[in-house]
Amino acid sequence: MNRPDPSRRPSASSGTPQGAEGRAPTAPGRAPAPQGAEGRAPTAPQGAGGDSPTAPQGAEGGAPAPHGRKGYGRTALSLLIAVVVGGVVSMAGLTAIGTVDWPAFNSSNVTRSLTTAGQVLAIAILVVAALLYRYGKGRLLVPVLSAAAMSGFVTVTIGMPLGATRLYLFGLSVDQEFRTEYLTRMTSSPHLADMTYTDLAPYYPAGWFWWGGRFANLLGQPGWEAYKTWAIVSMAIAAAVGVILFIRMFGADRGVALGLAVTTVTLLYASPEPYAAILVLIGVPMLITLTYALRGRTRAADGPVGPLFGATSWPAVVASGVFLGISAATYTLYTGLFALTAVLLAGCFAVQGWLGASNKATPSAAVRSRRRGVVLAVIRRLAAVGVISGLIALLVWAPYLWARLTNTPASGGTAEHYLPERGSVLPLPMFGLDLVGAITMIGLLWILLRFRTRTVALAMGVTVVTVYLFCLLSMLMTALGTTLLSFRLEPILVAALSAAGVFGVVDLAHWAVRRFGDVRVVVGALAVLSAIAMAQGIPGHLGTEITTAYTDTDGYGERADARPAGAESYFAELDTLIGEQTGKPRTDNVVLTADFGFLSIYPYWGFQGLTSHYANPLAEFDKRAAAIARWAESENADQLVDALDRSPWTPPNVFLFRYSADGYTLRLAEDVYPNDPNVKRYTVTFDPTVFDDPRFEVTERGPFVLVVRK
Repeated sequence: MNRPDPSRRPSASSGTPQGAEGRAPTAPGRAPAPQGAEGRAPTAPQGAGGDSPTAPQGAEGGAPAPHGRKGYGRTALSLLIAVVVGGVVSMAGLTAIGTVDWPAFNSSNVTRSLTTAGQVLAIAILVVAALLYRYGKGRLLVPVLSAAAMSGFVTVTIGMPLGATRLYLFGLSVDQEFRTEYLTRMTSSPHLADMTYTDLAPYYPAGWFWWGGRFANLLGQPGWEAYKTWAIVSMAIAAAVGVILFIRMFGADRGVALGLAVTTVTLLYASPEPYAAILVLIGVPMLITLTYALRGRTRAADGPVGPLFGATSWPAVVASGVFLGISAATYTLYTGLFALTAVLLAGCFAVQGWLGASNKATPSAAVRSRRRGVVLAVIRRLAAVGVISGLIALLVWAPYLWARLTNTPASGGTAEHYLPERGSVLPLPMFGLDLVGAITMIGLLWILLRFRTRTVALAMGVTVVTVYLFCLLSMLMTALGTTLLSFRLEPILVAALSAAGVFGVVDLAHWAVRRFGDVRVVVGALAVLSAIAMAQGIPGHLGTEITTAYTDTDGYGERADARPAGAESYFAELDTLIGEQTGKPRTDNVVLTADFGFLSIYPYWGFQGLTSHYANPLAEFDKRAAAIARWAESENADQLVDALDRSPWTPPNVFLFRYSADGYTLRLAEDVYPNDPNVKRYTVTFDPTVFDDPRFEVTERGPFVLVVRK
């Protein structure tokens, strides 16, 4: 048996201490496992018992070998390979899928059957990678295979069901409408800008959308068309990065299982919101890194250590700060959760360090000095993570923060005014009568049993506690007329519990071997079949989202299910008319319309947003709505032109109405929170005679009335 020497301490030059599983003694009746499976092999990829510059390693026991800078470089190279392999595999897969004229998902089971076949192939490759690692083979091949299989799994799971449509999940409806509008805006220009309103700093973090815009430019596609491809490719890359992080921490045998479990539940719960999904896929392993960064170079059972210099893993601190900064540039809500998790972890370590320093046999002055050293070290590590993340976040947030600090008027934004039924109850996935319920229940029990001795258990446990605290705080905030949108945190909760569940299954497998002998093949077969069962259920779970992608009319005026297109089929002609009648590029026009799909497809500026819940607070949504209502009361062209010229905002020079018997109409929205639904539609009607003037040009196309101010 290869037992770690408990007297050894992590060296200052090593990446991290051992983290979660590590070396296990050979079980009675069990054939000795090859080194690298439960021990450390010189030929196996580092991770199970090797180095990791960003996170704790395989066991809460032995000390890692002092790889130092070489180990950090190896991890950085592995992550770079994951990005390249993930992107190439995903793009190749989507290109292959796009070469065939598939039947629509909502009218045929062909694409679903091919999705299942592709998932099984991807899982089979992951199993091969784990076996190669377990038997000390293919040290260089294992990470590449794992990254390729994981990115292929994401690509086939989401890309194949959407193979016959140009649109992503939920098409151009509801939330996806404004997300597509944002990507269209970032495609039109690399300058940070609001998705709708001209001359405003963006309120929603632009990170994912900015890179998506560059991706669309590279492909030579409009933003709306590139949205699906970018969403799938970015998630595939994130899944590849996530599995490599797990492999570097715990070895490929556990790493691929962790990556597959987290990726599967993330696609189930977060794939309609792709920028959220990538944060879950990378965030779960990075929470382990964050835990180690705040605790210092020590094992979970030993508690935090000081002083700051000499006992801190600075690569882990930097990696944690970079991740939180990227998160802040991508999704504010998740960043709030990650930041609160960091604070709670720091608080736990500070208390643990304070209590752990107590020793009646030690002089009081020495105890106080030790306490001060540990607590200040933890606080300073937290501060360092915060500074690094804050500097990165400013790349996206600086324009908006500067606008608020310089007293730019702001009102009408109601992003937090939404409380669906699932936001009024605590998410308890572990009580579901399905495989997700089973794995999350195992994860919860494992956390409760191991959080004192396992870094992973502590990281996942504090994350779970943070989610529930966030949910309770959101519920209490309803008394103040707002919420924290905590229902959107369920993907992180399920992913964290599922990751813990994998370790719980490993412990159960070890128990089964000790109790029943060598039943590893049985355990492995059940695990693989369970993974397939969960994976093949994803398209069915996303049935509504996929169907909407086929029934919505795309930017070329077509429906992917080959049925008659909606009124949006006139958008291309209207776009041409605007260009001819204004003589200006799209980004020099401001359009007042209630057909916001038009703004999702073409990068015109809008005078008013879809709803106040998506509106930039700097835009003064409520005041703009009141102005539109006043304009509709104009009795002649002179009154309307005068009102437009006196507008405190850039007035619209293009109006896109719907025709009705009462006049030219706009169907707008107002916030009616705390009601659910939280939006009420109302109609504003303009008198057609107001535009019967040489200063306006009126064109009717289908149900639309286009009015251009000359």
